[in-house]
Amino acid sequence: MAVRRVVPNVPSQAMAENREFYGLLGLEEVMNLGWIMTLASPTAPTAQISVMTGDKTAPVVPDLSVEVDDVDAAYAAMRESGAEIVHPLRDEEWGVRRFFVRDPNGRVINVLSHCR
Repeated sequence: MAVRRVVPNVPSQAMAENREFYGLLGLEEVMNLGWIMTLASPTAPTAQISVMTGDKTAPVVPDLSVEVDDVDAAYAAMRESGAEIVHPLRDEEWGVRRFFVRDPNGRVINVLSHCR
């Protein structure tokens, strides 16, 4: 299993203000679903930050998103390790397959792969 990118998730109700603020650092909006907006560097597209008002299908806003090439293998590894699954593995309507897991520090991690 390989990691494709790691993205911090910032909970906020100020989407426009965040777009403007992070724009000053050179980040541009690359996705906006209303409840989540992702900003990325145009020269290094995996350098990203997401701003979230909430999560559409999960009970919590994750602290971090980790995109992997095989989310099913990641899910199996986490379950086998006994890690706490916060949100079950599922396909989402916006084109990702994901689950949430709690890390040893109590942080909620969104582990995902894009559906092909």
